[in-house]
Amino acid sequence: MIIDFSKYSSNQRYHAMTQTIIPRPIAWVLTQHVAGHFNLAPFSYFTAVSSDPALLMFSVGDKAPGEPKDTKYNVEQNPYFVVHIPSTSAAHGVTESARTLPALESELDESGLQLVAFDGFPIPRIESAPIAFGCKLHSLQPIEGSPQTLVFGEIQQVFVHDRFATIDISERDGQQVERLNIDAAGVDPLARLGAAYFAGLSKPFKLQRPD
Repeated sequence: MIIDFSKYSSNQRYHAMTQTIIPRPIAWVLTQHVAGHFNLAPFSYFTAVSSDPALLMFSVGDKAPGEPKDTKYNVEQNPYFVVHIPSTSAAHGVTESARTLPALESELDESGLQLVAFDGFPIPRIESAPIAFGCKLHSLQPIEGSPQTLVFGEIQQVFVHDRFATIDISERDGQQVERLNIDAAGVDPLARLGAAYFAGLSKPFKLQRPD
């Protein structure tokens, strides 16, 4: 099958892309309104961008023409936010947090999710999330002719649950080098597919890259 995007509507392209660019990691983003309450929302147009500087990016649309989603509004007012990597056990909570609520209502109020202090960072994190990135807004990039805006966050620190993180120490050029190792199967990250489908990891496997 060949799909000619020039003949597809925006909605048709969306459904084609979300069913073929798979699996996609989910950024479960916590932001804080200037009034103090928190907003939580999932985004699957999400990726790492650079390690120097350490940048990640997710794409956020508008609620309606000219009306930004709470996530975008909040990061414009308060540049600090936390991007969580949810596990498959959080699938229901992730889906529920996608609801569109009035601006002054929080998805956390009836979710049962608990926030805990993110040591050394001004925004808390979700206690149950195995990985969390404490980010500061780097830049916003509106996409011309689209309601989407790319949100670039500079990672200032990372939380990884102790169950899933180890440090290996090796020697290179006479120097000890630390390398972080994450138990991906233990994290069991939730991935987005098309329509209402999600996925977890199958058995991870390892291949050495050529020199």
